[in-house]
Amino acid sequence: MEENKSWKKTQEKLFAMVSTGVVDSRINQAYDIISTLALVANLVAAFAMTFDNVRAQYGTLLYWVDEITVAFFALDYVLRLLTAEQQYPGYKGADAVRKYATSGFGIIDLLSFLPHYLPAFFPAGAAVFRMLRVVRIFRLFRINAYSDSLTLIGNVIRGKKTQLLASVFIIAMLILASSLCMYSVEHDAQPDVFKNAFSAIWWATSTLLTVGYGDIYPITFLGQLLGIIITFLGVGLVAIPTGIISAGFIEEYQKAKRLADIEQEQDVRFIKVSIDEGDVWIGRTISDIAVPSGSMIALVIRGGDTLVPHGDTVIRLGDKLIMCAESATEGMLEDVKEVILHARHPWNGQKIKDIDISRQTVIILVDRDGKLITPTGELTLLENDKVLLYTKESIRKYQYEPLF
Repeated sequence: MEENKSWKKTQEKLFAMVSTGVVDSRINQAYDIISTLALVANLVAAFAMTFDNVRAQYGTLLYWVDEITVAFFALDYVLRLLTAEQQYPGYKGADAVRKYATSGFGIIDLLSFLPHYLPAFFPAGAAVFRMLRVVRIFRLFRINAYSDSLTLIGNVIRGKKTQLLASVFIIAMLILASSLCMYSVEHDAQPDVFKNAFSAIWWATSTLLTVGYGDIYPITFLGQLLGIIITFLGVGLVAIPTGIISAGFIEEYQKAKRLADIEQEQDVRFIKVSIDEGDVWIGRTISDIAVPSGSMIALVIRGGDTLVPHGDTVIRLGDKLIMCAESATEGMLEDVKEVILHARHPWNGQKIKDIDISRQTVIILVDRDGKLITPTGELTLLENDKVLLYTKESIRKYQYEPLF
């Protein structure tokens, strides 16, 4: 049992370390920096190796940069497999590992290093494996944990995916129809150019997407007339997804502005409690201890980590507890932001896991009709709820400055 608890604790620390954007401790910050530098160095080395003179002069150095960074990607993948249960709390053991391994980022992480080693076992596929190495560039998307602007792009695409898919479907259908029409008109006049339907698809795609390479073009009057019509249609169709994405950005901006107008700042304060040797709370879970009426434990600062506690969180020696109290006058921390959900608030009726919120902000508790509720991803926010928000900047300050 003790061994299981020790492994669980190790898992938690490893997961916090490999999770991009979790910078509650210096080791987590260092790992994020090393991970980013490894990726940048690998991409720079791969680009530099394409130049003959650079490869001749610095080939050995670039080779070792590639070997070391790819080995780091492999280590990172193994650590993420070991901590899959932390990433997917609803899954256990092999199920959690399978969930991560088949996820989008799991596949990207695997392809970041596997194609590098596969040619040793399958030399015939070396060219294909080299091409697959390009997938590692998608690891750059992990840095969106540091930027709400990058997160905004993802939110827009997710919010408009139905409309975007519909527009792509329409474009695909028009390309197919245009190619068949052009093949029928031009094949007899240019049998070597419009050899088959695929040749016509290449022409239709370059024309509809307004690229126009000029390697294939109609020479008959009917074909040229058809080309003019298709070109006009292409200009209009390409504008559809652009307009959808632009509208999505405007909606996100208006949502953020509306949220800023609704937010109210109030004097919500916190009591500081240190768990010292001999404290009766040591070894007990949050749900087992009796806190004063009208109060609750909002945060647990443990070493370099900041935890949002749940009922089964065990209190340990040296923990620093941040307790919310309705009427605290001594030993207080700074104000936090309180958001009151009115009927038209965008969070009203949504689960916490589904709401749009800055990655630098955490919800630490929900006040519902005077009852303090510990937030979980499945908790649905309701009208008149008071949501208390805490920024990571404040959390980090409490970690590196003496509180007690």
